[in-house]
Amino acid sequence: MDKVMRMSSGKGVVIFTKKSCCLCYAVQILFRDLRVQPTIHEIDNDPDCLEIEKALVRLGCPNAVPAVFVSGKLVGSTNEVMSLHLSGSLVPLIKPYQLFHN
Repeated sequence: MDKVMRMSSGKGVVIFTKKSCCLCYAVQILFRDLRVQPTIHEIDNDPDCLEIEKALVRLGCPNAVPAVFVSGKLVGSTNEVMSLHLSGSLVPLIKPYQLFHN
């Protein structure tokens, strides 16, 4: 869990993904469309992949990937991110990390 917290802190938006996950890709595209360049950690390239997955689930992410952190805090997986976006709560959360502020 310490590794996950180190990887997700100190950066604006961080997404833990796997190459084979289509929902991971969809979440990445959403953030890019919202003018945010997230830090992407493809955990299938990490030798500690299984430990990272377990840590993400223990932190409260229902599925290990995608796991989205904003300002070092777990936002959640696809459902949580999309719910925030549809309710209008995601943009204010990520506004400090947008490339061009409105």
